[in-house]
Amino acid sequence: MHNDLITIGNFTLHGYSCMIALGFIISLSLCYLRAKKEKFDMDIVGDYAIICVLGGFLGAKILYLIVDYKALIADPKSVIGFPQIFSGFVVYGGIISATIIMYVYSKIKKVDFFEYIDYIIPHVAIVQGFGRIGCFLAGCCYGAETTSPLGVVFPEGSIAPAGVKLWPTQLFSAVGNFVIAGILFLAVYVIKVKKKGNIAVLYLLLYSVGRFLVEFLRNDARGSVGALSTSQFIAIFTFVAGIALGVYINIVKKDSQSDKKNEQKNDK
Repeated sequence: MHNDLITIGNFTLHGYSCMIALGFIISLSLCYLRAKKEKFDMDIVGDYAIICVLGGFLGAKILYLIVDYKALIADPKSVIGFPQIFSGFVVYGGIISATIIMYVYSKIKKVDFFEYIDYIIPHVAIVQGFGRIGCFLAGCCYGAETTSPLGVVFPEGSIAPAGVKLWPTQLFSAVGNFVIAGILFLAVYVIKVKKKGNIAVLYLLLYSVGRFLVEFLRNDARGSVGALSTSQFIAIFTFVAGIALGVYINIVKKDSQSDKKNEQKNDK
């Protein structure tokens, strides 16, 4: 709600970038602590973190430009100039691009992709949670008008309309992401899910449902596909992808491994 935190001369520390940085530092610190205890390769973890940041930034920006292509055509500097390049993202683009790059990297390094993605994904949810707090400070990704006591009024200068009560969709999303992170850690340390890839499946399902629902309360310009927002449309596919991945990991892959064991027994 107050995006400009500190201004010194021509330098201004913005709430959005500050929250992203804070989330990344906290998440990466936790990630390294876990890596030491659970004997993950620290170099690989660090490389994955860089991929998440750079690949996520690139993919989220590209999808935003695709969704808001009219503004790009009308005035390219308004969306890809400086400092505009550091605002305007679609999270799904970042998730998709970072996942693809991490998969390719895993093949190059010959490490288990599912093992490391399961390890990384709870921390991604934490960063997303802090990012949404940054959205709240900036006033982007704002909600529709409401008379609910939960509504918030943004001041002049915010990206959100000022002087009217709006659903705090940014905070709903932030809480949702932190809850998802908590559920994923619960699945790892309490339930102790062993099958590699299932933590990633759980993230896909939970995030897709949460994003689909919160989109009903949003009112910012973010593109649409028929009656659905762009993110809702994508959420349907990511949810289906989560189900398909779960079936592959827990049924198809399991059956193929059982068949191989049976073949080996028969050969003997």
